[in-house]
Amino acid sequence: MLFLKSTTVTKAPGIYDVDIAAKPPGKTFGVFIATDPDHPPTAVLEKLAELGFKNTYSGGYTHKDRGKVLDLHFQKDGTDLFQGWKAEELEGNMAAITALFSSIGIAITPRVMSLAEAYA
Repeated sequence: MLFLKSTTVTKAPGIYDVDIAAKPPGKTFGVFIATDPDHPPTAVLEKLAELGFKNTYSGGYTHKDRGKVLDLHFQKDGTDLFQGWKAEELEGNMAAITALFSSIGIAITPRVMSLAEAYA
């Protein structure tokens, strides 16, 4: 779950926040999006599906400021060990993710999760 300060401001229509993160050692990234369930970013979600990302988690909650939030997690399998991404897959997938979110005005900063965060 992304920790939102507020649901009154969105980064793009229907999107409160985006996190591009990988479990250590950081070769295969997931896309984590906090969305407005009443105004979902349908075009972005469709494009993620076209890129091969599958929705692996969907959970809603009410934020402390009373706004509704739908957390969505997406993963894409690779061809490396344990369905991870090989170097060329990492490069291509990250370019596609960056292009998708930059096209709607969201700059992404991929990160590797801490061990505690990744396996909580």
